[in-house]
Amino acid sequence: MLLNINNLYTKSTDEEQKAILKGLNLAINPGEIHVIMGPNGSGKSTLANTIFHSPKYEITSGNIYFDGNDITNSNPTDIAKLGIFMSFQNPVTIPGITNANFLTSLIKTNINKDISIFDAQKMIKEQMNKLAIDSSFLSREFNVGFSGGEKKKNEILQLMLLNPKLAILDETDSGLDVDAIKTVSNGINLFHNEQNSVLIITHSNKILEDLKVDKVHILVDGKIIKSGDAALALEIEKEGYQKYNHENND
Repeated sequence: MLLNINNLYTKSTDEEQKAILKGLNLAINPGEIHVIMGPNGSGKSTLANTIFHSPKYEITSGNIYFDGNDITNSNPTDIAKLGIFMSFQNPVTIPGITNANFLTSLIKTNINKDISIFDAQKMIKEQMNKLAIDSSFLSREFNVGFSGGEKKKNEILQLMLLNPKLAILDETDSGLDVDAIKTVSNGINLFHNEQNSVLIITHSNKILEDLKVDKVHILVDGKIIKSGDAALALEIEKEGYQKYNHENND
């Protein structure tokens, strides 16, 4: 098992101290693609951020294991080094740093400290070609003036370069047009193999159309209340979450 979350409870660390995750269980094996769906405020993004030990949330009970390691109280840097990648709903911008410089630094720091700048940029261009990203991308400042689709493509490029064991994609498809969603889906398919896994957090079925999804989980009020195959995502698209909200309140 690659990721194993046992009976996880969390609360926010702001003044409200609100309980968010309420006994969540999730197990992901190598080679699997899992999808988390649920209404707004159900705890989807909290789950992603809690795995990475965000200071915005406190684990009050339960454990998170990754690749045999207990990462419940690990810091984000150590978690990333173990092989977890996370994309963000709103990727940051870094004025004054070109995409080429950022991605080269990413490779040298996280993959191969001894690689030359020439070889690093060759690696970047190879992955850009696979994703059909224009070469002008490299000379632009990191995410500065990027459209939503360009920012998400940039994150998929980072995913391809880092090649982690687990990719957590938090609403990577949010606000994207059809072409951008296809680029993201293509990148996930290029990345995914029998040794790694993907956890996709989404409201939409669109990003799933070109993916071979193993399990879909419905998260309501801090708990996974139903799991199934890709057909469950189609059901949600047609019928919404009303039935599951009702079941959770009974």
